[in-house]
Amino acid sequence: MRIALDAMGGDFGPVPNLAGAALALAANPQLERLFLVGRPDALQAEAARIGLTDPRVEIIAASEVVDMHDSAVSAIRRKKDSSIAVATDMVRDGRADAVVSAGHTGAAVAASTLKLRTLPGIDRAGILTPFPNDARGVCYLIDAGANVDSRPEHLVQQALMGWTYVKHVHGVDNPAVGLMSNGEEESKGNEVTKEVFARLAALRPLGLNFIGNIEGRDLLAAPVDLAVCDGFVGNVLLKGCEGTAKAFARALKSELTASRWRQLLAALLRPAFKGVHARMSYETYGGSPLLGVNGVTIIAHGSSNATAIKNALRVAAEAISHRVNPHIAESVTRFLQTPAPAPAAAPPTASAHA
Repeated sequence: MRIALDAMGGDFGPVPNLAGAALALAANPQLERLFLVGRPDALQAEAARIGLTDPRVEIIAASEVVDMHDSAVSAIRRKKDSSIAVATDMVRDGRADAVVSAGHTGAAVAASTLKLRTLPGIDRAGILTPFPNDARGVCYLIDAGANVDSRPEHLVQQALMGWTYVKHVHGVDNPAVGLMSNGEEESKGNEVTKEVFARLAALRPLGLNFIGNIEGRDLLAAPVDLAVCDGFVGNVLLKGCEGTAKAFARALKSELTASRWRQLLAALLRPAFKGVHARMSYETYGGSPLLGVNGVTIIAHGSSNATAIKNALRVAAEAISHRVNPHIAESVTRFLQTPAPAPAAAPPTASAHA
């Protein structure tokens, strides 16, 4: 198991990346090699500072960094020696099994799409992002921002990729798939979602557990394992939920520190607050797989700390060990290349007997 980490990516550069790498190495003895990709002087200095001397670590030189203001595709083409480009090249060339990055999301998507290409039968990759869910523990959403404009066939393909990931990585026998819309009724939605609804419904006889339309509130509470939408809706929803959670946390902190008695009560409830934070925080989930590319790419939050990087590396290891891409190829064959069973013939009517 060999993973290339974009050690320069993210809001805070090498510091959380290397700290997270140390945590991942300690937690995962199956991690054969961890490549830290970036500027050698910065990485060597940080490794020395934190005492990272694990023999499984190897520093791979990359002289450039994709900045957050860079255009994604042009940055990959122009900054050929950037840390994300070099790390993705390692996967393409077979030197690494996965790439993990907390840097520029668009650049990670562009690098993977341009260098690794998409799997047979998949037109566009999609970002699969976990959400805490009361009924399931976790619910996944695809696409969380890889494609702002999608055709119906793209969403169907991404639904199958997400269904496959949840089934094989998380052991859900037949994941429940919902389509994000502005109402549960089949008639709700725009023209694209209505077409996707019809196509997903047509796959039910082949075994897809499509439960129909779901609304935004269902993502966090309803018994659904996978929510499907285009990347524009998914990214707005993701950031809206993140902003709401942060606003609620600020409001709660303000109220709990408003008086001495409330501060004492908050101290008693601190274990409960920590438990809620662990369930709701992106740090716990680590990273989002970019499904559909011919390799394993994990995209972490730009503000990732060491714990989030550790868990992003864990997500990469899970995708490698569960052989996600071969299973996606099987799903494409099963659902998109196998004719659906013909509906049963209606019984003859009385008039037909006459």
